[in-house]
Amino acid sequence: MGSAHGIWTWSGVRPVPCGVVPHDALPPDPFAGDPDDPARALGEPEHDHEHPPMDDAERAELVGDLSDLAVYQALLEPRGIRGIVVDCGECQEPHYHDWALLRSSLEQLLSDGRMRPHEPAYDPDPSAYVSWEYCRGYADGVTAENAR
Repeated sequence: MGSAHGIWTWSGVRPVPCGVVPHDALPPDPFAGDPDDPARALGEPEHDHEHPPMDDAERAELVGDLSDLAVYQALLEPRGIRGIVVDCGECQEPHYHDWALLRSSLEQLLSDGRMRPHEPAYDPDPSAYVSWEYCRGYADGVTAENAR
């Protein structure tokens, strides 16, 4: 097993397998319910990213992360920021998550308790992505400025 891997949020790391597609973006299984499904010969899939069910505190943190994400997107998308970059401890590569993909992934984690693999961003412009910590600092700065 690799090192800790996930989306870094203000409240901690959310487990994410390398690569995540929104659950509603996957095509339907053409063999769903078919007793002659050829995939039956492969057996049950192994899950290398098993995690215990979320408790109430983790669920509340995840809801907070989704709320924060909406604020970050509202503040930064008009400035040309496309989403969040995460340094992957598993593959040692940066992962670029557009706002909608990240929101969908966190919502899937909230509803299903896990995230499915996704295709990496195609030829992302690294200057259009920022870290979760940058988002938090930017939002804090805007809040402090508006409080004056």
